Amino acid sequence: MKPTSSLQDTFCRRLKQARLGKGFSQKGLGIAAGIEEFSASARINRYEVGKHQPDLLTLQLLAKALEIPAAYLLAEDDQLAEMILRFPDEKNTNAR
Repeated sequence: MKPTSSLQDTFCRRLKQARLGKGFSQKGLGIAAGIEEFSASARINRYEVGKHQPDLLTLQLLAKALEIPAAYLLAEDDQLAEMILRFPDEKNTNAR
């Protein structure tokens, strides 16, 4: 088994926390992110345990389904991760 990096460990932990926080099952998140139904649960499980890593497009689709910035999933520092979640999303503000 190949050793995991702290970034990969962080991604796995944050993905699972975000999924549970939104009330998704592994299969439900996979389907919401556009993964085929028959493999959705297994793929999300492999991402959460660190057996596989999503490509960047899949990472973006997961973040979109979870309604969080993709950067949150990769932020190794917990304080930075919380700041990322609180940072205003310009698409959702009326500040113009």
